[in-house]
Amino acid sequence: MLQFLGNIEAKADAKGRIFVPAAFRKRLQGANEEFLVLRKDIFQDCLVLYPGTVWENEIETLRARLNKWNKEQQQVFRQFVLDAERIEMDASGRILIPKRYMQLVDIESDVRFLGVDDTIEIWAKEKLEKPLVDPDDFSTQLQRLME
Repeated sequence: MLQFLGNIEAKADAKGRIFVPAAFRKRLQGANEEFLVLRKDIFQDCLVLYPGTVWENEIETLRARLNKWNKEQQQVFRQFVLDAERIEMDASGRILIPKRYMQLVDIESDVRFLGVDDTIEIWAKEKLEKPLVDPDDFSTQLQRLME
């Protein structure tokens, strides 16, 4: 099972090319992942890279929960895949992030790659300068979840 962990700074060039951190590249290559899927996160202002097999599992799970004959559910599925794009790493370990995605989450140059379980998030660096959750709230919420 793929699992990513880390908070790694990087820079995108003017064309939107960016090196996937070596630690993440090694995990992807070790799992023989042939492609990645990029989409904006549903809840946060960041991009999410799904390894190909993880993406395929997400799509299967979503499809299994939705009724193909329900108009609203079909629109949700369509929107989920509409906002996704297949991404290939080049031989140097770089990916090209399309400009529209960079604009969606206000990435100019400095980014942070964040390993989050079986996906990799890409954040504008300044958005992770402060905690995402107030430290006191975090400990309270974590305590509630773990009880």
